[in-house]
Amino acid sequence: MRTADADILIVPGTTNSGDDHWQSRWEAKLPTARRVHLGDWHKPEKDRWVDNLATAVASCSRPVILVGHSLGVVTIAHAAPLFPEGVVRGAFLVGLPDVEDHADIPEVERHFAPIPRDPLPFPSVLVASRTDPHCAYERAEDFGYAWGAALSDAGDAGHINTASGHGPWPEGLMRFAGFLRTLD
Repeated sequence: MRTADADILIVPGTTNSGDDHWQSRWEAKLPTARRVHLGDWHKPEKDRWVDNLATAVASCSRPVILVGHSLGVVTIAHAAPLFPEGVVRGAFLVGLPDVEDHADIPEVERHFAPIPRDPLPFPSVLVASRTDPHCAYERAEDFGYAWGAALSDAGDAGHINTASGHGPWPEGLMRFAGFLRTLD
């Protein structure tokens, strides 16, 4: 699949993705990409975020590719059963936060627990770092397997955000392009 053939929905986490974040850069670079406004970026509400994502997916007229980061990944997992069948063709998931079992997670994000463990009804890749301060690699690996996601080991990459030096993140864009090539 080519980016021109799909609606690419950018699904950020808490506080949104700033101008230097790789999600914002991809949104600016990919002509069919747009950010989903999930609700209050500083006080995320699970039901509102899930409903807003489901509405955004249902409003698309072309196949949908989701690009989630951090709490956006958990939102995608919660919303997946609500998507119209066959509309979402794939999800590129990055930096899963362990909202169930991690001391570094803000209280407001803990309301997104438990993280669904049902297989996602579309192909997906979960990019996980071995040094993510918000999720142990083994936990990300466990959720990835439960979802049926291909796991991509990002090595020592922190939370794969601007703070960890992943503004442009060209390696991620290459992984994303490789993932798209596997989709119909």
